[in-house]
Parts: sequence; C-alpha cells; structure tokens
Amino acid sequence: NSRGTASLLKDSISFTEVSAVGLFEGHDLLHRGFTSVKSQLLPSHPLELTEKNFQLNQDKTNFATLRNIQGIHAPLKLQMEFRAVKQVQRLPFLHSSNIAMDILRGNDECIGFEDILNDPSQSEVMGEPHMMMEHKLGLL
Repeated sequence: NSRGTASLLKDSISFTEVSAVGLFEGHDLLHRGFTSVKSQLLPSHPLELTEKNFQLNQDKTNFATLRNIQGIHAPLKLQMEFRAVKQVQRLPFLHSSNIAMDILRGNDECIGFEDILNDPSQSEVMGEPHMMMEHKLGLL
C-alpha cells in the first residue's frame, strides 16, 4: 500500500530535518572558525565570562546605585528608555551604530575596541535586502 507508506514517512520526518537550513547545515569555517567540544562546554579563560557579562553587571550596579540614591523611579525610567531605544533599529542589512544607547549609558565620549576595530559579533553582512528582511521576520 503506497499511500500508507507515504503517510507514515510524512508523519515521522519533520520538515526541518530535511531542509538545508535545518540539522544538516554545514559549519562555516570562515565565519565561526574551528570548533571543539571543550570550547563549547567551558570558557577558554577564567575572565571570559566576566568580560561577556560586563555590561550587564555594570547596568545592575548602576541601577542599584540609582535606586539607593534617588528611589525606585529613576532605574525604572532608565530601563523604559533602554527598551524604547532597543526597539528602534535600522534594516538588517544596514549597519547601526546605536548612538542613542551609547548616550544613555554614557559611552558616547569613550573610545573603545569596537570604535576602532568594530565589534566582532556584529560583522558587516552584505546580502540581498529582501532575503535578510524575510529571515528577520521569520518568513524563511
């Protein structure tokens, strides 16, 4: 019975397993480098986790200080402004400097690594604008 076999196969294999973007996607060595199981489980240096969470820890400290000095309204107002600034973004294929976020955090007058050598996590991506928008909206 060919119809029964086809329906069993269709029910047992999900679409993401068959598509090229799913589980069978190849590893991109140019963008991600070589992988190892150890590097995925443990940080490579003891200070790596601290550096990754630096901005989050800095924000928590600043909010706690603001709350102790000015009351609960000051950190709540600042958090609402952060959320509003995060929602305003450029299209995915255009580079965004997030100057409003830098101004709110007080980093607008500081020169850091990302100002000179760019942030490695946000490398420039050139691609077809329509495809990138559909990917961001989850249509692909």
